[in-house]
Amino acid sequence: MFVPGILITIVTFPGVIVHELAHQICCRICKVPVFKVVYFQAQNPAGYVLHEATDNLWHQLFISTGPFLFNTLVAALIALPAALPVFEYGNANLFHYLLMYLSVAIGMHAFPSTGDANALWSSIRRETTPFWLKVLVTPVVGIMYLGALSSFFWLDMIYGLAIAIGFPKLLIALLA
Repeated sequence: MFVPGILITIVTFPGVIVHELAHQICCRICKVPVFKVVYFQAQNPAGYVLHEATDNLWHQLFISTGPFLFNTLVAALIALPAALPVFEYGNANLFHYLLMYLSVAIGMHAFPSTGDANALWSSIRRETTPFWLKVLVTPVVGIMYLGALSSFFWLDMIYGLAIAIGFPKLLIALLA
């Protein structure tokens, strides 16, 4: 089934906003100046953060991968209050289902984009980057590209569902 990417992006716009906010927060933590932030637009790219280039590979790694950690954490925390009413007690209301939708939407946009991978790849390719650091970070870039391209196979949706549904169910089972 083919669904245009822009339609999915519009439906899951909260995830785009959180993804871009995560980039901006990571830039602020690393003291990298931010020039412009577009949290959401109904076109490609759906959002972006323009920031000053950094010579610090660790900062670039954090800025590029920060949304994966941030979106995953936010999605999990949003799903938790809805988990018991939805999965255990069967007394969920509209608010609980709204939380589940937000969790899936935010989790879906956890994967770094190809733009995020490109920025990190550019940092790795500098001649000043030590060889050992290139060896350490290059697989991360490869995983980022795979994650970004996997949306074609709906793996971003599967990840969002795993965070919103699988994680709370696992937690409930462990605590029961």
